[in-house]
Amino acid sequence: MAACISSPPPSLFQLSSDLFGNRQAKPTSISWSSSLPQLNLSINSLSNPSNPKLNKEFIVQAAWTRRSRGEAAKRPNRKSWKQRTDMYMRPFLLNVFFSKRFIHAKVMHRGTSKVISVATTNAKDLRNTLPSLTDVNACRVVGKLIAERSKEADVFAMAYEPKKNERIEGKLGIVIDTIKENGIIFV
Repeated sequence: MAACISSPPPSLFQLSSDLFGNRQAKPTSISWSSSLPQLNLSINSLSNPSNPKLNKEFIVQAAWTRRSRGEAAKRPNRKSWKQRTDMYMRPFLLNVFFSKRFIHAKVMHRGTSKVISVATTNAKDLRNTLPSLTDVNACRVVGKLIAERSKEADVFAMAYEPKKNERIEGKLGIVIDTIKENGIIFV
């Protein structure tokens, strides 16, 4: 009994150069499977267990994601020069709040968020002495107290930033004018 072993032609064991497909610059789909390279495999190329040439493009890449125009144009969360330096140029900020029953005012340090001075018509001494806790006279008293307490804390300049569509008039204007009259500079 004779056995004949024949080897297949050598062309079956060689890998074709188009085994690994060319990658596009941007995939048309943004799915997970589109981030993998496309492989052109055939039975002839899989039958050879020998050492194939590895293509350097066979790397799993993240799917291409779309960015908005604003995000692509500039870095996100980047504050302007004025926003970054304003806290140091004008460190003390006046905050005035008018409720239906009381007037609250405070001066805060922007960098540390610490309260420097506070005046409110809800305090015991003012609540019992003032006839009205929200009128023009109460605004003058609160402004005078803020100015005195700020001077005691060595604060002689402060800033007030009005909210959007807020005008400095009426009771707010009276509080700010009284603070100015008592020697505090607004920057």
